[in-house]
Amino acid sequence: MEHIADKEMAKNALGGEEEYDALAEPGNIELADHPKVPLIKAALREVYDPEIPVNIYELGLIYKIMAEDNEKGETDIYVEMTLTSPACPVAQEMPGWVQGAIFALEGIGDVDVDIIWDPPWDPSMMAETAKLQLNMFT
Repeated sequence: MEHIADKEMAKNALGGEEEYDALAEPGNIELADHPKVPLIKAALREVYDPEIPVNIYELGLIYKIMAEDNEKGETDIYVEMTLTSPACPVAQEMPGWVQGAIFALEGIGDVDVDIIWDPPWDPSMMAETAKLQLNMFT
């Protein structure tokens, strides 16, 4: 749970939750305008690349989150994401981890996760908080 302590230190250094939240947003993400999106983002912040101590959302691996209500009263979710490298050792497991995190939310229907490689991920896609956690100041 070391990452929780890191987040709290960052929030305190920045002066609070609001400033931290703005810096925790990667700049390259496309988000649906849907009330469940904040919950989905929070769930994805609990999924970590096992080789990098930063969550996949702030790492900039999530490119798109779409949400649409279906006829059953549930919300179907579509996620486009990438990995830090095509040779990532968890490439096969990561979509399942993302699905599992989102399925755990109440009122979720179908969850589709696609891995894409264009545009290729690079460190500039990380949220400022991720860069701070990894000591990658650009």
